[in-house]
Amino acid sequence: MQNSHHDVVIVGAGPVGLAAARMLGQLGHDVVVVERWPEPYPLPRAVHFDDEIGRVFQSMGLADEVKAVTEPVPDFYEWRNVAGEVLLRIDWSGTGPNGWPTANFFSQPELELVLADAIESMPNVRLVRGADVIDIEEYEERVVVHAGETQMVKTGQCIPPTRANRTFTARYAIGCDGANSFVRKRMSVEMDDQGFFFDWLIVDTIPTDDLQWSPMNWQLCDPVRPTTIVSGGPKRRRWEFMRLPDENPSELGTTETAWRLLAAWGRTPANTRLERHAMYTFAARWAARWNSGRLAIAGDAAHQMPPFAGQGMCSGLRDAANLTWKLDRVLRGVSESALLDTYTGERILHLQHAIAMSVELGKVICVLDPDEAAQRDARMIAGGADPANVLPVAARPVLGSGVSRSECALSGTLAPQFAVEVDRSPELLDTATGSGAVLLLASARPAEQVLGSSMWQQLAASEITAKTIAAKGEPDLRDFTGEWERWFLANAITAVMIRPDHYIYGTMSNIDGAAELVAGYTTCLRSGVTAVPAPGAA
Repeated sequence: MQNSHHDVVIVGAGPVGLAAARMLGQLGHDVVVVERWPEPYPLPRAVHFDDEIGRVFQSMGLADEVKAVTEPVPDFYEWRNVAGEVLLRIDWSGTGPNGWPTANFFSQPELELVLADAIESMPNVRLVRGADVIDIEEYEERVVVHAGETQMVKTGQCIPPTRANRTFTARYAIGCDGANSFVRKRMSVEMDDQGFFFDWLIVDTIPTDDLQWSPMNWQLCDPVRPTTIVSGGPKRRRWEFMRLPDENPSELGTTETAWRLLAAWGRTPANTRLERHAMYTFAARWAARWNSGRLAIAGDAAHQMPPFAGQGMCSGLRDAANLTWKLDRVLRGVSESALLDTYTGERILHLQHAIAMSVELGKVICVLDPDEAAQRDARMIAGGADPANVLPVAARPVLGSGVSRSECALSGTLAPQFAVEVDRSPELLDTATGSGAVLLLASARPAEQVLGSSMWQQLAASEITAKTIAAKGEPDLRDFTGEWERWFLANAITAVMIRPDHYIYGTMSNIDGAAELVAGYTTCLRSGVTAVPAPGAA
C-alpha cells in the first residue's frame, strides 16, 4: 500500500478543489488532490462566474488563461413573458468593481483544464486521478486518508473501489467532493434544508450555425413552461426547461424529449449538436458546520443552491479563498488553529444571502398558475423592469463575524479593485499591491512617510503591505481614474485594511487611526475572534 505525507489533502478535483490547491500551492504548501474519476469529467455543468470570481482567478495568476476560455456578456440579462414583454432587465455589460467583466460564461471542462494544468505545473502540488476516498482517520496532529483505485466502464460510469490501496497523510484535509461529500459525512454534519425543490432538464448544445443571440442570456417566464436560455461558454448554448407537475422525470430526461423541446427554438440536428442533457433537482441547503478539527468542506460539499442567481460555483470559490489564507497561517504557525473556526461563521452568512436571493428569484420564475403569472407580469412591467423595483429586496452580502472589526459599516464586505497607476503604468489594485493583507491610505504622500519608520517596520513584521492612493502629489499608487477618491469620500474613510481574500477587515475615518486598525487586525489573527472596535472606527 502506497503512502505519502503532505500539508493538505484535497478530496475532489472540480473547480473548487483545484482552485484551493492552486492557492495553497502558491503559498508554498505541499498539496495533493485526490479525484475519483480516472479522467477529467468531459461534460458541462457550471457556466457562470462574476467579476469577483474573475478577481480570484487573477489572484491565482491565471487571468489570461481563464479569459481565453470565457465569454463576457456584452449586453443585458432579461426576463420576458410569453408575449415578449420585458419583465426585468439587468445590465451585465462592462466591467464590475473588481476590474473584471460583470458576467462571464464558460464551459466547465475547459475551465477545469486551465486549473488542472496550472497545479500540475507546480512542483509542490500533485493531482491523483482514479482514487476514491473510502475512509479518513483523524488524529491530534494529522489526518490519514485512505483511497482505492476506481475504473471507468464503457457506459461512462465510475466503478468504486473494493479496497484501499493508497494512503495519504496530511496535517489537514479539505472535502471539495460534491453534494454527496464523503468528507462531510465523516464530519457527521447535518444539512439545513430550506425545502425548495424543482426539477429541471438541462440541455447543453453546440450550435453549428452562426445565429447571433440577443440578448445573450434571458429567461422566458411562461407558466406553460418556464425556460432559461443562456450562453454555455464560447460557441455553446444552454437551455433549462422546468419539469411540469404531471411529467415523469425519467421520460423528460430523454434525448427525444430534449430534441422535442429544442425544436420550438428552431434547434435541430441540422444546426445543433447535443452535448449533454440531464435532469437536475434544484435545492437550497447548507451544512451546519464547515470545519471540524483537521477537516473542512467547501463548494457543493458545504452547500447547494438553485442556479437562478448564477452563484453556485462562485460561492464555492469564495469558500476556497476564505479558507486557504487562514489555513496558510495555521500551517506556518503564525496563527492558532482557532483562526480556522472563523471560516464557517464568516462564509455561512454570506452563503445564506446567495441562497436566499436564488430562492426568491426562483419563486418569481417558477410560476405555473396563469393568473398568478399575469399578476407578476403586470407588477414587473409597472416597475419598469428595474431590478430595484421588481426584485425581492435582500440584505447586502456580508461575511459573518470573524476576522472583522465590529461596528464598522464596511467590515466583511468586498473591497473594490479599481485601477491604479504605478510608474505611469495602469494596473489593477491587486497586481500593484501583491498578495497578502493590504493597508490602503488616502494620502498624497508615500505610505512610509505617512506612517513613520516604527509603524512601517511593524507592518513588515505583520506581513501587511501599506500603500497610499491619490490623484495628485507623490502617492505610492496614482488614482488616475478618480474612482478611489470617490470611494473613500462616499464612505467617509481615509484608511482601509483589506484581508488576503480581498474582504475588508475594517476602516478608519482618519489616518491617525491606522495604527489601531493594524493592531486590531493582527490581534484578531492571533486569537481567531472579532476584535473590539477602537474609537474613531468608521
